[in-house]
Amino acid sequence: MKPSILSLMIMAITLNAFSQQRTVIHLWRGKVPGEDGAKHVPVITPDTSKGVIRITDITDPVLTVYKPDTPNNTGAGIIVCPGGGYQILALNLEGKEIAEWLNKLGYTAFVLQYRVPKKQAGALQDVQRAIRLVRGKSANWKLAPDKIGVMGFSAGGSLSARISTLYGTNWYAPVDKADSLSSRPDFALLIYPAYLDLGNGNTLTPALKVDHHTPSMFIFQTADDPYGNSALVMTGALRKAKVPVELHYYPKGGHGYGLRPGNPAAEAWPPLAAKWLAEIVNL
Repeated sequence: MKPSILSLMIMAITLNAFSQQRTVIHLWRGKVPGEDGAKHVPVITPDTSKGVIRITDITDPVLTVYKPDTPNNTGAGIIVCPGGGYQILALNLEGKEIAEWLNKLGYTAFVLQYRVPKKQAGALQDVQRAIRLVRGKSANWKLAPDKIGVMGFSAGGSLSARISTLYGTNWYAPVDKADSLSSRPDFALLIYPAYLDLGNGNTLTPALKVDHHTPSMFIFQTADDPYGNSALVMTGALRKAKVPVELHYYPKGGHGYGLRPGNPAAEAWPPLAAKWLAEIVNL
């Protein structure tokens, strides 16, 4: 057997393990907008440092559905956007593990495998389509269509902020009736977000159009995070637009910690986010 074929088999087996007994929704049944090549299985990178599974070269974006054993009564669903610098996706650290934590709180989670590497425009199309599909099929999971939120980490936090402020533009040509639905998230959680301060003098990234229609946000970051200014400028913009925002800014923790124990920031944000979620979805 040729090594390339063996590698593909290993990749397929590993990725299938993540979605075993879980529903996987392909965002684009036909041609993926802006893509000319054939769809294929994502590539697992050889970098497994810190026990993180990193995937890249995503040509067939999907949502993996994580349903809680005991759903809560809020009917809220959350689309989870892993980070990875728009180069890779930290599939377990900021995807699977987050979804399972949300399940324990009673929320239905949808882990988004958006296009990478270096496909920010495609990633925005993917998250817009994902929100519309979840909203359109909300009854399937006993969700309220007006309680669909996003949650992102690092570059996934950037993507969550982008769709939260740019939902009013259709970023792709409609493909079915789901695309007539709103892609505005009803709430957003940005955990150590990146790339939100790309304006002059490290001000808010110009593409992010914050106004009073922008959804309420929970933001967590640390002062020693190299991207730590992102939380500050986004919070300032939300405050100026009179959008409800809850910011937690801790002194230490760095970047890319997920919710794994041993890091003070990783242990701090989950209970804070859980409390905020419980309040926001019950409004």
